Amino acid sequence: MTAITVVCHQLAPRISDLDYNRALSESAIRGASGAQVIVLPELMQSGYAFDNRGEAHAASETDDGPTLSLWRALASELDIIIVAGFCERLSAGRVANSLALIQPAGRLTVYRKAHLWNREKLIFTPGTEPPPVVETKIGRVAAMICYDLELPEWVRLAALAGADLLCAPVNWPDGPRPADERPGEIVRVQANAGVNRMFIAACDRYGEERDINWVGGSTIVDANGYPLAGAVSHQREQRLVAQLPLAEARDKFISEHNHVHQDRRPGLY
Repeated sequence: MTAITVVCHQLAPRISDLDYNRALSESAIRGASGAQVIVLPELMQSGYAFDNRGEAHAASETDDGPTLSLWRALASELDIIIVAGFCERLSAGRVANSLALIQPAGRLTVYRKAHLWNREKLIFTPGTEPPPVVETKIGRVAAMICYDLELPEWVRLAALAGADLLCAPVNWPDGPRPADERPGEIVRVQANAGVNRMFIAACDRYGEERDINWVGGSTIVDANGYPLAGAVSHQREQRLVAQLPLAEARDKFISEHNHVHQDRRPGLY
């Protein structure tokens, strides 16, 4: 398994401006031509800060709508895996905060965010399925969304299922922190990667949307939890690129006698 090129493209989608967001995503995906994987932000297709479920529903799409149809065509044309967020239209006026993992051959995997953050609980229907781990031509790729990363048990599920790379579209709202400290979301991504010996690519957004400011903290970390790209807060568009030797994620030994998964003792927890 040779090193692969992964891109996280940090962007600023506009709330409910589907045409703009579609064009923005296409430009980013085409700009990653030659990479094997690109990750875009959470709710890239729609924007994030909806006032209510009705507004979200008006901006939602099904998995065969125009945005995912475009992304599937681009995945095939550019021979790239795309992981990006969208507002998914469900039945009976419901919506989900979802992501699409699209392989070049056209295979589509949809995951619905299971752990909803703050006012998301008033708008979205939570997912009920574990994070997918998809066998691809470049390795085993898992995916989840934003606040899912804050639940270490959820990340561990993907790791125990054999994920080499975890891709996470995120929208990290900025908040107060001590001077000179990095955002905690970045630190927790690094910790999750290190304790599972798994690569993680988390793609954030930037800017302000309806009085919410974003961390702008996109990051790609290695299987030891150390940053390969990003991992700082930048309030601007960024295209992060890293080379990932995914085979390293299959070696779970951290010393001659310690294996990060086999050392677990669930019966004691």
